[in-house]
Amino acid sequence: MDEKSVRIKDIAEKAGVSTGTVDRVIHGRTGVSSKARERVLKIINELGYEPNLIARALGSNKLYTIAALIPDPKVDSYWQAPKSGIEKAERELKSYGLRVKQFLFNPHQKESFVAKARELSLTNPDGIIVSPIFYKETLPFFEQWKKLGIPFVLFNTQITGFDPLSYIGQDSYQSGMIAAKLIHYGNPEPCSILIAHIDEEISNADHLIKKEAGFRNYFTQSYLDLYNIKSAEFDRANLSSFILKLDQAIDSTPDLKCIYVTTSKAFAVATYLEQRHIKHIKIVGYDLIPSNLHYLNKNSISFLINQNPKGQGYWGIHQLTDHLVFKKEVPVLKYLPLDIITKENLNYFTDDSI
Repeated sequence: MDEKSVRIKDIAEKAGVSTGTVDRVIHGRTGVSSKARERVLKIINELGYEPNLIARALGSNKLYTIAALIPDPKVDSYWQAPKSGIEKAERELKSYGLRVKQFLFNPHQKESFVAKARELSLTNPDGIIVSPIFYKETLPFFEQWKKLGIPFVLFNTQITGFDPLSYIGQDSYQSGMIAAKLIHYGNPEPCSILIAHIDEEISNADHLIKKEAGFRNYFTQSYLDLYNIKSAEFDRANLSSFILKLDQAIDSTPDLKCIYVTTSKAFAVATYLEQRHIKHIKIVGYDLIPSNLHYLNKNSISFLINQNPKGQGYWGIHQLTDHLVFKKEVPVLKYLPLDIITKENLNYFTDDSI
């Protein structure tokens, strides 16, 4: 029998029970003997029957509230893309009773994150989507949400060991490997390379630690030990200090040929190099924000690795909806493609699609 045409009536006839009994088994209700339940489940499995979850969700009056704990794009424009992805998913899923409440925090202030996470927890949502950019501050909330039985999905930053429902985003380690390969191919002769962590505290940013590990391990695994790899943290909150630290890094390293920016702030390095009229240093960075695209088009940035931030927000909401509304199993990991963007192929990645 074609599994797409399987009806409750077919299951009932084959199992020798009423359609009402089959319906009670499918919906997990009482009033069915263990023997009859076992027989119905066996026939369901044999016929490959799947209930119409979409019709069931549409017929339900239940409302599901998802809390989105995300950085404020007014502070850092990178976060506009995942915010847009979350809003796009909400528009598509509203008819199934889904609502998203956003809690925006300052991505440069741990106190802001903690305050918004506490505010979110008091609302007791059905599910949570969060970008846990502050590693240490996030962990107590993971424990709290687990005790409350609230499923949570992580995006952008992967943290293992706390059993989130799912993680959606880039493989940070592999993205570091990709960046290293791009730099190696562009600079086949040994030289110095600077890993620049900008506007984030690396000791509290697990994704940056993984990016640097992947980057360094590419050169280690390829026996390219003649390359001199340095790393440094830079903070643009104090512009004069930011410039001074870059001055020191560049002036003390005559053979510096490339800077790998692990955050979305490659444009900050490109601006600095432009102001100093330095043209021999190549930049590899992340994300298709307008400031980065400006310098990519000027060839000041050689490559951008696109982490599909809009897709991260979009698929995070869909994962929670599949779990909460449609009662489906969702994958623990959903790695999104890491696209390598150049000036020549940029136009294919700047539309509104996911």
